[in-house]
Amino acid sequence: MSAFNVSVIVPVYNESAQVQALIQRLHVLQEDVQDIIVVDGGSSDNTAQKLSKHFTVISSEKGRANQMNAGAKHAKGTWLVFVHADTQFGVSHLKCLIEHASMHQWGRFNVRLDAQGLSFRIIEWFINQRSRITGIATGDQCIFVRKRFFDSLSGFANIPLMEDVDFSKRAKKASKPKCLSKKVVTSARRWQTYGVVRTVFLMWKLRWLFWLGTPADKLAKLYR
Repeated sequence: MSAFNVSVIVPVYNESAQVQALIQRLHVLQEDVQDIIVVDGGSSDNTAQKLSKHFTVISSEKGRANQMNAGAKHAKGTWLVFVHADTQFGVSHLKCLIEHASMHQWGRFNVRLDAQGLSFRIIEWFINQRSRITGIATGDQCIFVRKRFFDSLSGFANIPLMEDVDFSKRAKKASKPKCLSKKVVTSARRWQTYGVVRTVFLMWKLRWLFWLGTPADKLAKLYR
């Protein structure tokens, strides 16, 4: 199979607990994409060393926005796909993107949380429906975008949080996103660690404050 003209960009930081699983997932993609670019934000563990044995690893200033922008600069593909280290993205997602998003400039996938229980099904349903209605995508949904369009928007804003929301707000003014119903699976660990109700409340609070104009650096302190 010839490679899709897609660059997969993965920001990482101290991912030693899941680096082997990440390597396995990216290996599956390797022959089907233009390139895979892992961007390390200054990990203090062995994340970068392990990944560099298999993929192109570059370094940048810490911060997901900085890292993804750095990866985009090195990308050779016509399409950019931004994949979080704890999100499961495969060849079938690439095929879905090419088949159903070729007439669009950008978009995202539906998301599914990797935990059992009705509460998690409800959470992911609301995430996907909210995104479809508002045109706002989150990083966990594997945002994909044409490189030329991404560059025209100057990439992600250099902010410590809500870079995905900010990008979506700017991007949708120029082009409606393609919301693909195919699901990518991502980690539910934050909900499991801090509790479903508390985490949902925090997420909505952060979005509301961001919409009101609260600086992202202040929101980042609340998120931690």
